[in-house]
Amino acid sequence: MARRNREKKRRPPFGIPKGIVLLATPEDWRHSVLTVEEGMLCGRLADVPINADPAEARATAAAMVVRLAHDFHEVRVDVTWDPPREPGSWTAQVTVAATPPNVFGQTTSLEVVP
Repeated sequence: MARRNREKKRRPPFGIPKGIVLLATPEDWRHSVLTVEEGMLCGRLADVPINADPAEARATAAAMVVRLAHDFHEVRVDVTWDPPREPGSWTAQVTVAATPPNVFGQTTSLEVVP
């Protein structure tokens, strides 16, 4: 009997995003990406200078999250920025816009609740 190597399905290192927090600090633009699985990815926006317009920083953070969701989960997400509550701080809601078909060819849906 032939022995098959079973490929272990690895969990992606980045969970499905559900929110973004963006902060302007004196040194740089900082971000935290919250995931559906209760994880968090924090860092800085390396390509955005501190004196950049907040709209540029929000666009860069949104593009990063869209790219991560696509690359790690093969899903398309929409990012919607909330009105700012305080100076130098922004939040966004991330929702899944499309999901890939499952093994039976049916589309699965994910509901992301903020």
